[in-house]
Amino acid sequence: MTKRALRGELMLAGHRVRAVSIGGQETAIDLPDLGVAFDVGRCPQWLVSRQTLLFTHSHVDHMGGIISHTAMRGLLNVAPPTYVVPHESVDGLKALFDAWRKLDGSELAHELVPLGPGDEHVLSPRLVARAFRSHHTAPCQGYALTSLNKKLKPEYRELDPEEIRRLRLDEGVEVSEEVRKTEVAFVGDTRIEVVRTEPVVRTARLLVLEVTFLDERVSVEQAREMGHIHLDEVVENAELFENEAILFTHFSARYRAGEIAKILDERLPPSLRERVTPLTSGHRPMEL
Repeated sequence: MTKRALRGELMLAGHRVRAVSIGGQETAIDLPDLGVAFDVGRCPQWLVSRQTLLFTHSHVDHMGGIISHTAMRGLLNVAPPTYVVPHESVDGLKALFDAWRKLDGSELAHELVPLGPGDEHVLSPRLVARAFRSHHTAPCQGYALTSLNKKLKPEYRELDPEEIRRLRLDEGVEVSEEVRKTEVAFVGDTRIEVVRTEPVVRTARLLVLEVTFLDERVSVEQAREMGHIHLDEVVENAELFENEAILFTHFSARYRAGEIAKILDERLPPSLRERVTPLTSGHRPMEL
């Protein structure tokens, strides 16, 4: 059975996820085991401990909590945060921090790391983030988190450990090769095109996908004008999703929690529905 994200932590495709995402209000996606988070619209308390954040774009519901995040880490006297941001956001963010330093009188120490589509940022020796272009009304980029591991080359897998050790140490033979695996892809705010243009979106073990609108209350054309995905477009492209698990996020506040699950149950093909978890934390419950 697919878990439904109501409160607390989720375990999806082997990754713990803490998250909240309501279209136009706030988005914050935390991956505790990977030590990284995406976006911070309002800065929930559980996100203050995260040192590295990857930002998709500069709309308020995705970046509005950045000053609070910085300030709270300063109050706790922990390491300054690192913010990976699109190139288009750098100048504005520097001006924002300068303004708040004047208003608040605090240092607001942090590091800004500009990144663009195709660029990589090393998160740890075994994890890198690569940015890719998302299709929104403002400059926006998603991120693919890729694990890096070593694996014996095929020609050495039948050898005994002592022979492998001799080749490696005595003869300097490189017996291993790097194996990359996309663990998580987060698209930020986007139109459906990102699913078609970015292979990592379709193949990541865990895909975090915005699906802002679900029914006729907002048409596909209207959703596209606003730079968002409509459920009709997901259904039309259902065969593209190879992911082990998919977290649907960014639902419009017009939808209630139980209503979201009901619509997905009715509309999604079973093979896709069983892999989808709707993030409904913060959405109103169904009326009795």
